[in-house]
Parts: sequence; C-alpha cells; structure tokens
Amino acid sequence: MTDKHTNYGGAYVPEMLWETLRVLTAEFESAKKDPEFQREFEDLLKNYSGRPTPLIFAERATKDLGGAKVYLKNEGANHTGAHKITHCLGQGLLAKRLGKKMLIAETGAGQHGLATATVAAKLGLECVVFMGSEDIRRQRPNVFLMERLGTKVVPVEYGSKTLKDAVNEALKFWMENLDTAHYCIGSVLGPAPYPEMNRYFQSVISREIRAQLKERENKLPDAVLACVGGGSNAMGSFDDFLAEKSVRLIGVEAGGTGKKLGEHASRKIAGELGIFHGYKSLFLQTEDGQIAPTHSISAGLDYPGIGPDLADLYESGRVELAYATDDEAVSAADYFAKFEGVISALESAHALAEARKVAPKLSKDSVVVVTLSGRGDKDLFNFARAFKDESFKKFLKDEYERS
Repeated sequence: MTDKHTNYGGAYVPEMLWETLRVLTAEFESAKKDPEFQREFEDLLKNYSGRPTPLIFAERATKDLGGAKVYLKNEGANHTGAHKITHCLGQGLLAKRLGKKMLIAETGAGQHGLATATVAAKLGLECVVFMGSEDIRRQRPNVFLMERLGTKVVPVEYGSKTLKDAVNEALKFWMENLDTAHYCIGSVLGPAPYPEMNRYFQSVISREIRAQLKERENKLPDAVLACVGGGSNAMGSFDDFLAEKSVRLIGVEAGGTGKKLGEHASRKIAGELGIFHGYKSLFLQTEDGQIAPTHSISAGLDYPGIGPDLADLYESGRVELAYATDDEAVSAADYFAKFEGVISALESAHALAEARKVAPKLSKDSVVVVTLSGRGDKDLFNFARAFKDESFKKFLKDEYERS
C-alpha cells in the first residue's frame, strides 16, 4: 500500500492489515464530507476540550529578549492538558462509526495515552494503553490518571522500554483484535492514512493561530515554532501556513546531552531514510541499519522517527529543523515560568529554547508564535530533579512514609 508521498509515507504493513487500513481510509474520507461528523467533532472540541485555546502575548519576555513580539499558543489549556485530545476525539468518533468497541494506544510522555483514555471514557469505549516501563517511571502521574479513567495500562519491559517499544506492542495487540479495536496512533506517523488523518484533525491549531493573530496584530506571524517528536503538534501548528511563504516554520527536536547516537533524538543531526512502524521516513539508525537508541529529558520527544509530512517539508526546505539540549529546555521552561507565569511541558520547552535564540534576531514589528504542546504539571518530578529541589524530595519521602 502507498499514499500520496513520493519519498516518504506509505503503509509497510503485514497483509492482514491491508483491509483494515482500506476501510479506515474510506471512513475517514466519508467523515470529512459528513456535516454531522463535523458538527459532532467541532462540538466536542468547543464544549468538551475547551477550544479555541488561548494565544498569550508574552509581554515581559518580549521586552527582555529585545526583538520580535512573542506569542504562546497554549495547547496545555485543552482538557487533559495537551494538544493530543484533538486527534483522539477525531479518531474516537471514527472508531464509533466503524463499530469498534475498544481504543488502543501507545504513549511516551503519557499525554496521548491520557487523552485516548479520556476520549474512550467519554464515548463509552474500552481502552488499553501500552507504555514503556522507563516512561511509566518518568510519567507516573499520567499512569495513575489513565487507570482512574478505567484504562488498562500495559508496561513494556524490553528494548529501551520507551515509546518505540510501546508502538511495537500496540501494533501486535491490534493485529490480534482487528474486529473490535481501533488503534489510535498518537502522532502524524504510522501507516497511511494515519499521518494525513492526524494532520487533518490537528490543523485546527494553525487555523486558530491565524484568526487570533489577525485579531490581535492584523498580520500573519513571521515565524511559528513547535517542538517535534513525531510531529502532531508541529504539523497542526504549521498546516494552515504552508502556502504562506513569508512565514518561517521551525520544528525543534530533542538535542539531549550530545551529538552521538543514543545521546539525542534529532533527525536533523543524524536522520537517515528508513522504514519502521509501517511507514517510510527519516529515522535514527545504527551503522547496520537498526533503529538507534535515543535520549531526551522529555519522554514525548525521544521517538527515533519523524512524520512523513515533516520529513518531506524538511527535505524541500519549507520547514526548518532545529534542536535544543536538555539543559536549554529546562532553562527555557524556567525562564518563561518566571517571566510569563506559564509552566510548559518539557517537550514544549524545546521550542521555547529556540524562540529565545530566534526572537532577538528579528525586528520589533515581527511576530513569533510558539506552540506549547502541553502544560508542565506532568513533568513535576523531572523539573524537581533537574533543579535539585531537596525540599520536594523530602516532601515525597515524607508522603511515602506517611502512607
């Protein structure tokens, strides 16, 4: 099976998945033309998720940085605290149209898993989420919340015990339950039609940015920045501006702790063409062509591949890729918390780190928009560790002993 991408994308899957993907593609195309589907989707976005999300003028940071006006598109204001619920609602509605009884998902940072669990509860579907045991350790609060929503969280104990291993297990489970389960893939990747489908649902981010900025500044942004793991947040932020050549589109990856394989998760540094998890794109690979280990302080950015749309746009030069190190991300999160009262997720903090470099180089009448993919409460423990907060460590120890 192939899709519209020449160099990237496709559906490199076992034959037993062909019919499932064909039916899903047809249902997605039908739903896009169905006014009732659109009405239900838009109603859930507005009256359940809480869209449109705010566009915050970072006034104090703008003054301190001394260049372009900086705006923050706060996707963390969505129900469940991230942009992920948007495509989960879309896929949940598609699953019901297809007569499925269960949603299954993989998750790294836990935000996609939490969003899938939330949507499943809202729509009356069963839910199973696969998560690497290393990510469970890093994101335990989200696991707790998923379980409260009635979801079964399955730890994955092999490989790097992170997102790529969770995807493997989710795919395996899906193939054993094709009649009853819909696999709710968490980014603009995987076999077709998933990249196009999630890009379609997430494109609401860029449409909102356009409308909100027109009202506030009566102009297009000069640059839009978003962090990139797989790319759902970035493609959603970029989609409506792709034809606007005056708008720079900058995706920011995880620079980790160094440039050796295993120290980062940046396809800009070392991405090579490959096929993995059912699609062709740029992946971090070892010398013998195996998927390489990755590292990021943010669980949502340590995936080895990038969505096929983003790979194509990067190759053509329409989208720029940059990267921020772990330390730069933590510093940027701290900076915007103190200057703007906004505590972003560590994933989003990578885009904030790049904004601190880009904004001062632009004129004062320029506008930079940074999409905050999620809020920082899920990273509470990682922030406490990064800032070596001994009082918080003591609090946790005391609470554990008290119970």
